Amino acid sequence: MNAREATACTTGTSEASDELPWIEDGGKVAPKDARALSRLFLDRLQVLEEGTREYQYARNTLIEMNLSLVAFAARRFRNRGSGDMEDVIQVGTIGLIKAIDRFDLSREVEFTSFAIPYIVGEIKRFFRDTTWAVHVPRRLQELRVNLAKSQETLATALNRPPTVKELADHLELTEDEVIEGLLAANGYVAGSIDTPGGDEEGGEGPKYADTIGDVDPAMDLFEDLHTLAPLLQKLDDRERTIIEMRFGQEMTQADIGRELHLSQMHISRLLTRTLTKLRTGLLDT
Repeated sequence: MNAREATACTTGTSEASDELPWIEDGGKVAPKDARALSRLFLDRLQVLEEGTREYQYARNTLIEMNLSLVAFAARRFRNRGSGDMEDVIQVGTIGLIKAIDRFDLSREVEFTSFAIPYIVGEIKRFFRDTTWAVHVPRRLQELRVNLAKSQETLATALNRPPTVKELADHLELTEDEVIEGLLAANGYVAGSIDTPGGDEEGGEGPKYADTIGDVDPAMDLFEDLHTLAPLLQKLDDRERTIIEMRFGQEMTQADIGRELHLSQMHISRLLTRTLTKLRTGLLDT
């Protein structure tokens, strides 16, 4: 169906507005015809009440007719990162929908020119925010891109990989900033721990997972004791004595009471108060 045929077509259905042509499948409209029809639908969309069936028909048809813009923009990113093209198309479609919702005919700008930056911007945000295996600051993400471009430019000019100093001079940065950017670039792609870590051919070498140590069950205990030591020093002599007798010598509360000439009830209250003090100190550390 071309633009003239679609415009001349009567709806014959309650799903389309009385002033809009009925288009069965907007995805089948040729791009050239879609441009002409889009202006008609955008004009009508601005006066329709949001949420009505007519509004939804106009908006959905606009999306379908302009999906070719999303496909066009997405092709620029087909070799970038590890993003699935289906995901890229979906993200680009979000940009298209934003463009439709924000377009103003009074600006006298072609919808295509208005929509492409929205679509591309949404796709760029997708890659920027989701393809990094480790989250790094935005500044370092942008630095990684500049470093990659500079490395390619300098490698071509020098016929060898550039040094850190040469990259720093080219980008007018310090060498420390360049090193920081190069290290941050390692977070862009994560390798599997099942990847062979050796240089043996055929991938028969030991895997990275084989070099990762197990969690030491005593490590938590060591950290707790290390944190507890200064808290114990803050206890008074009687509190430290009771703690040492109860947990060091494993004496019962009754035995401690007889040793200190105090009742078991009193020992229990002192022990509870002291343990609460130590527990609070551990949580606040």
